[in-house]
Amino acid sequence: MSAPAKTVVMKLLEGKKVMYEVLVYPSNLRDAAEIAALKGIPAAQVFKTLVVQPPEGAAKAKPLLVMIPADRQLDLKKVAQAIGAKKLKMATHAEAEALTGLQVGGISPLALLNKGFAIYLDEAARQYSHIYISAAQRGLNVRLAVSDLLRLTAARWVDASTPARLSPLA
Repeated sequence: MSAPAKTVVMKLLEGKKVMYEVLVYPSNLRDAAEIAALKGIPAAQVFKTLVVQPPEGAAKAKPLLVMIPADRQLDLKKVAQAIGAKKLKMATHAEAEALTGLQVGGISPLALLNKGFAIYLDEAARQYSHIYISAAQRGLNVRLAVSDLLRLTAARWVDASTPARLSPLA
């Protein structure tokens, strides 16, 4: 298989002299937990980037990009409390794609630098030196140091997730 074409994220990382590894997976997969299982990587180290609508009524409020592990689910109440908002809501797939210009499953904070997004990284990432995030294209993730991700994105730490429920009965 030939090397994938360089995405804007890979070019950015190379331009900033940041070490990274590319993880290639079938582009029809969008679920981060499935990707982790397929590649034999702990789901806790594969982070998905979720788009959250800005707080209602807040002037000049920016959408949020919240990175959480594949094995956890976003807790909007925790995020709202952390940023001092009353209530937040997830962007729909169509809204997320319209806001970011990227396909769901390929949304990467590294592709959206200087685009007005408030960027947050779940506290769960503190336990790892490296995590995987989208390379801005379905079918490609990059593995990079958490410290590099924080430095490049100016992401703020946030307690944003809870363990994913496996079924409604769990």
